[in-house]
Amino acid sequence: MALDFRARQAANQRKTILLLAVMACVMAAVVWAVAYYLGYTSIGVVPIAVFVVVGGSWWSYYASDKLVLTMTGARVVDAQQAPQLHNLVEEIALAAGLPKPRIAIVEDTAPNAFATGRDPAHGLIAYTTGILQLMDREELQGVTAHEMSHIGNRDTLVATVAATTAGAIALMTDLAMRIMWFGGGDRRRDNDNNNNNPIMMIIALVVMILGPLAALLLKSAVSRSRESLADATGVSFTRNPAGLRRALENLESNTTVVHSRSTALAHLWIESPLDNTGTNKLFMTHPPLKERIAALRQMEGETV
Repeated sequence: MALDFRARQAANQRKTILLLAVMACVMAAVVWAVAYYLGYTSIGVVPIAVFVVVGGSWWSYYASDKLVLTMTGARVVDAQQAPQLHNLVEEIALAAGLPKPRIAIVEDTAPNAFATGRDPAHGLIAYTTGILQLMDREELQGVTAHEMSHIGNRDTLVATVAATTAGAIALMTDLAMRIMWFGGGDRRRDNDNNNNNPIMMIIALVVMILGPLAALLLKSAVSRSRESLADATGVSFTRNPAGLRRALENLESNTTVVHSRSTALAHLWIESPLDNTGTNKLFMTHPPLKERIAALRQMEGETV
């Protein structure tokens, strides 16, 4: 069996680092554009507002498990309430070398699962009742290994960094536009003749307009990269690509969608509950299931 999961893990890690680096460059460009367009005397409110966004995002990261439990209606179950599921999760945790996460169940007929928690010591994996009824043990092992990978790879932290950066960019440009339209645009028609260069002003305006869109596209790309990484890392835990592959095939053939379809939660689920057709494809949080299944087949050494 040709298992190339380690190469895939490394490739997706590099891709994530590259995407986050590009996001940092977009952030720097937007900061420059806002400062250039408004002038340094009018920009003081921007870092204050960004600080509020960053603080709120990091609070959400710190309390991620509690927030997600509330938003999805998941309930934590102990080993007496779900002994077989606890045994399965403990088995994968041992293989992964990670602490056993808490386990929760979401009363929902749609097959799906998610992981959350700010670090492995505070990890939680939730399963819908639909996925527990639909899948056999081998498939649930694959799903659990995928979710355990998110915990081990600290994807909640990565998602928070990406979301915070994108949110800060959007807020800065929004504030800049408001200041410009409501009087702040008179900012510095003073002694700084260099900053009155019309070409540079146009460039700054274009950066402010396109920056938020670029950041959103990059945030979605980071999420897709982490999903691919979780698939490959999950296989490294089980050494059985077929389990996860069959699980994804089941999800592909099942059209039931979870009730918790919030955009804020879409990146958490093993299968996105959002519509990914048309222009929405640009903002997908997950690679298409067909691509993920094909990659797992390659790991099995099968002909695609």
